[in-house]
Amino acid sequence: MPPRALVFANGSLPDLEAARRLVRPGDLILAADGGSRHALALGLSPAAVIGDLDSLSAADRRRLEAAGARLLVHPRDKDQTDLELALDFALQQGCAAVVVLAALGGRLDQTLANLALLTAPRFADLDIRLDDGVEEAFFVRRQARIEGRPGDLVSLLPWGGPAVGVVAEGLRWPLRAETLHPEQTRGVSNELLAEAASVSLESGLLLVVHRRQG
Repeated sequence: MPPRALVFANGSLPDLEAARRLVRPGDLILAADGGSRHALALGLSPAAVIGDLDSLSAADRRRLEAAGARLLVHPRDKDQTDLELALDFALQQGCAAVVVLAALGGRLDQTLANLALLTAPRFADLDIRLDDGVEEAFFVRRQARIEGRPGDLVSLLPWGGPAVGVVAEGLRWPLRAETLHPEQTRGVSNELLAEAASVSLESGLLLVVHRRQG
C-alpha cells in the first residue's frame, strides 16, 4: 500500500501536541519550504523539502541537510505555491492519502488558495485533508467518513455550486438526499452524535469542516 504523506505547510500550527497526534508510523514526511520548522519542532525529519526555500532559515537548512533530507529547490518566480509543488511531489510518490498541516488560519488568501487547490482534477482520487489537529477541512466528491467525538462541530459547505443528493448520517441534524446551496447556510454547525459520521452526494462538491471539541 502506498504510504500516507504528511505535508507541513508554512502557515500557523496552533497546537503542537494536537498536531503530534496526527503522525502515524510509516508516514512519508514532506515539507513545503518553511513548513519544515513545524516538522523539526515535532522531532520529525522530512524526507524532502520542496519549494523556493526562501522561508527556510540557515540553521534549519543545516539541520535538514545533516539529516539527509532532499532539498528540491524551485525558482522564486513561479506560478505555483510551495504547497502545490509539495502536493504534486506526494502524488508522484504514489501516495493515496495526504494530510496537510499548518495550512489553515493565518492569511485568509493563503487559506482560501489552499482549500481551492484541493479541488484540482489531478487530486480527485486522493484523500487530501488540511488538518492542524484541532480542525480539519476536506472535500467530498462522492462519499467520506468523518471521525471524531460526540459534540464535535461539522459544517457541510457546497463549493462552486449546489451539492445535490446529500446524505449525512451520524449527525445531530441528518440530511436525506437533499440539495445544499452555496448562498445558503443550512449546512453550518452540525454536530457528531457518535465517533463517526458518513457523508455522500450525487453531484457537486462539498467542503467538510470538522472542528474537534477536545
